[in-house]
Amino acid sequence: MSYRDSLMKYADVDFAQDLELKPVAGEPAPASSAVPLSPPADGALLDAYSQAVVHAAEEVGPSVVNIEVRRRDGQRQGSGSGFVITPDGFILTNSHVVHGAERIEVMLADGRHPDAHLIWDDPDTDLAVVRVYAPQLRPVRLGESKAIRVGQMAIAIGNPYGFQCTVTAGVVSALGRSFRASTGRLIDDIIQTDAALNPGNSGGPLVNSRGEVIGVNTAVILPAQGICFAIGIDTAKFVAGWLIKEGRIRRSYIGVGGQNVPVHRRIVRYHQLPAPSGVLAISVAPDGPAAKAGLRDGDVMVEFNGQAIPSIDALHKLLTGELIGIESSLTIIRGTEKLELRVTPRESAS
Repeated sequence: MSYRDSLMKYADVDFAQDLELKPVAGEPAPASSAVPLSPPADGALLDAYSQAVVHAAEEVGPSVVNIEVRRRDGQRQGSGSGFVITPDGFILTNSHVVHGAERIEVMLADGRHPDAHLIWDDPDTDLAVVRVYAPQLRPVRLGESKAIRVGQMAIAIGNPYGFQCTVTAGVVSALGRSFRASTGRLIDDIIQTDAALNPGNSGGPLVNSRGEVIGVNTAVILPAQGICFAIGIDTAKFVAGWLIKEGRIRRSYIGVGGQNVPVHRRIVRYHQLPAPSGVLAISVAPDGPAAKAGLRDGDVMVEFNGQAIPSIDALHKLLTGELIGIESSLTIIRGTEKLELRVTPRESAS
């Protein structure tokens, strides 16, 4: 077939009919009625920061409780916050909120007032565990202290001045802070935040953007603005576990009162001491472990089990429950002489 014949063949085809083509112009389509556009959902209007705060509040808010402490005569003694950590009713809060309470009243986020009693508290870490008896409790998710970074979002939830489930937000300002408990012991692993805390926030959760609890709100420097503190969640998990299991935290002691003193640098060099300071024994308890080991007033303790003790706080950290009844080495400086004593710590009554 020639090229001309092929053109003639295709010329006989009615394209509009065979391919069902529609005309471009034709009868006008019926006009659609004007329908006003619906406003966008609130979720679309929230920025990422707001969404993170809202998510954390929705995740943790139902687990936060209000704690009222009352005297025997029924008068209100104080209040604070707490949060549910197990489905069977264990609540974590601060020791200073419930310590010495005659009666504890807990109000859940849904308004219920279940029976509550104190399991135990540990003033050395300012933590306490309260038990409530109620169904359908919602425990929080616990994070990890090692995952916290300076600058990340921090959200505090609590009941300041009795205002239920108040949410404030800020950032983690610093890590690794320390401050003293009411007993004089140093609390480590403290989180500093600028999320606003007020009286009544104590014992409430400090939360990250994923809705995980990363700390227990505990203190604020009142004259300052934006300097607030929370106990790290790893410390809280350890203490809460022992309080639930045994009703106490086991610690050891050697029966000595002391103060931090510098050691003469000549002695430090001669004996190759690991630190330029130690703990001066100013009162040795009669019949205590230290007295039985031969420690005297005026001795300077510089090492315990081979680890430097440049301060009383360093010695406290080493006197753990694992050392109860275990013979340990105590290195001292008596005059200019370096001696090693054998001491067996006992369980602390506190």
